[in-house]
Amino acid sequence: MALTFIDGAGRLSRTKRGTQAHMRTSGSEVMSVKRGTLGFGTAAAQRLRLAASLMLLALPLAGCGTGALWDKFLAKDETAFADEPADKLYNEGLYLMNQRKDNKAATKKFEEVDRQHPYSDWARKSLLMSAYASYQSGDYDSCIGAASRYVTLHPGSPDAAYAQYLIAASHYDQIPDISRDQGRTEKAMAALEEVIRKYPTSEYAVSAKAKLEGAKDQLAGKEMAIGKYNLEKRNFIGAINRYKTVVTQYQTTRHVEEALYRLTEAYMSIGIVAEAQTAAAVLGHNFPDSKWYKDAYNLVKGGGLEPSENQGSWMSKAFKKVGLG
Repeated sequence: MALTFIDGAGRLSRTKRGTQAHMRTSGSEVMSVKRGTLGFGTAAAQRLRLAASLMLLALPLAGCGTGALWDKFLAKDETAFADEPADKLYNEGLYLMNQRKDNKAATKKFEEVDRQHPYSDWARKSLLMSAYASYQSGDYDSCIGAASRYVTLHPGSPDAAYAQYLIAASHYDQIPDISRDQGRTEKAMAALEEVIRKYPTSEYAVSAKAKLEGAKDQLAGKEMAIGKYNLEKRNFIGAINRYKTVVTQYQTTRHVEEALYRLTEAYMSIGIVAEAQTAAAVLGHNFPDSKWYKDAYNLVKGGGLEPSENQGSWMSKAFKKVGLG
């Protein structure tokens, strides 16, 4: 029986010649086994790596609910195909506004045109209609926002005048009563003046002028209320300053006649009779049929005086400045 062993150098030795063939056969078998083992190890390693990857992916999903997350991942994106033709959305908005009288729903349709078709001509039209629909529904802040954006994006458009007018009208419709702060009134006046200045020949300039007089009348009324309060408290200088504002800044309002009478009253009360006489004279010259002139005349006459205008008085100069008197 042939014996094999490994020597100290690690070389294979044999005792008989016949064993060489046996060793070649054995070596082939050994190598075959090694190759088989190597092949199995590579495939197993790949499967293990894949399993590990799936486990790592599953770990964070387990904490937040795999079902919901995978549903979102696999769900079809409905919104990507939800766009509708611009003219269809626009006409739906018109229908909702004119036929259904649902301005809020109409506004959403017009806004959708701008969202889905931002660079189209329909978007430009829809932006203006959105401002109008918001105005109709009393959502003045949204109207001002949309109309301001329109003026900024389309300053040369024929409808820019109307957009500017919507801004002014939104402020005007929010004017409070004279007992409250008049900041909104001042904003309305500024916006109305902008319409008149930028679009003087437009149809909206006429309406803006009428509203501007209304806003001025409101501010004049505020000054009159404070002036009367000061008169009641016998703060004649404070009252004179308020009435002076009405006479110099709001001469075309309905309050100017009473303001001139109150000036006559206040000046008489502190003994500045020359100014009292001038106030009465200016009142009589510009508003001879006014009931306030009759009261002013009687007040001056009661002090043994006659209405007499001092041409150098601030009141005479104020009225001449605007072509009155």
